[in-house]
Amino acid sequence: MKTTIEELTAFRAVVDTGSITAAAEQLAQTVSGISRALSRLEQKLDTTLLRRTTRRLELTEEGEAFLAHTRGILEAIDHAEEQMATRREQPAGRLRVNAASPFMLHVIVPLVPAFRERFPRIQLELDTDDLNIDLIERRTDIAIRIGALRDSTLHARPLGSHRLRVLASPAYIDAHGRPKRVEELAHHMLLGFNQPESLNRWPLRGAHGEEWPITPQLTASSGETLRQLALQGVGIVCLSDFMTGADRASGALVPLLARDTVDVRQPIHAVYYRNTQLSARITSFLDFVSERLR
Repeated sequence: MKTTIEELTAFRAVVDTGSITAAAEQLAQTVSGISRALSRLEQKLDTTLLRRTTRRLELTEEGEAFLAHTRGILEAIDHAEEQMATRREQPAGRLRVNAASPFMLHVIVPLVPAFRERFPRIQLELDTDDLNIDLIERRTDIAIRIGALRDSTLHARPLGSHRLRVLASPAYIDAHGRPKRVEELAHHMLLGFNQPESLNRWPLRGAHGEEWPITPQLTASSGETLRQLALQGVGIVCLSDFMTGADRASGALVPLLARDTVDVRQPIHAVYYRNTQLSARITSFLDFVSERLR
C-alpha cells in the first residue's frame, strides 16, 4: 500500500511539535488518530521512524532520511495548492475562443484590450469560422454560437441577444429608392446568406406572417461580407445589431420598413462540451463578455 498525505502530515507534525499529543492539537485530530497514522506509515515502510520513550520521541536514522523526503513532498503539495489558488485569483494559461468572423470583429476584438488588462496571464487564441466547428477536433475551449442551438452534447451559457434589422446604405436608397411596403422588396437587390437558409427569412410582417422569405440576388457565407456589400451600396441586407451599431449611429446604414419589422432577437451563447471542467480562465472570460453584452 502507498503512503498517504495524511500519514506524511502526521509524521511531520509529530517531529515538529515533539509529541503525538501536540501534533494532534495542531492538526485538530485525536491522539489515537495520529498514533494510528504513524503506525500505518511504519508498517508500509517496514521500518521504525521514531523511537518512543516515556519522555520523548526521537528520530531513527531511517526516520531522519525519510523526514527529508516527507518535507519535500509536503512542501511541493503546499506550493502546488498555492499556485492553484493564485490561478483562481489571477487566471492563467491558454484560452482558445472560436466565433463567427462578424462577432469576433465587432464584439470580441474591441473587448480584448480591457480583458488583457484585467487578466494579463491568460493567453488568448482567437479563431474565426462562419460555420459551426467541432470543439474537440479544433481543441477549442469556448465557441460563440449565434441563433438556435442544435447540438445536445454541448453545454450552453447565454450571453445575450441582438435584434435583427433590414438595412441599406443612403447611396443605395438614393439610387434605387426606399421600399415603403414589404412586397416592394421583390424589386430590389437583396443580399442574403448561402447557408443556413433560415437566415434568409427576414423578420417582416406580411402575407407570410411575421417572417418574409427572400430570394437573394447575391449570397455570402459571412455576415461581415454582406455588411461590407451593403455599405458599398450594393443592396439591402438583414443583419444583427451587434455588427451594425456603429453603422446605424453614423448613418452609413439606414433601417428600412421599421413599422413592418418584428422585434426578433438572435440568442448568443457560449458553448463548451458538457464534460468540460470549467477552469478559472474560462469562467473569467465568460463573465467578462457576458457583463459587457448585457
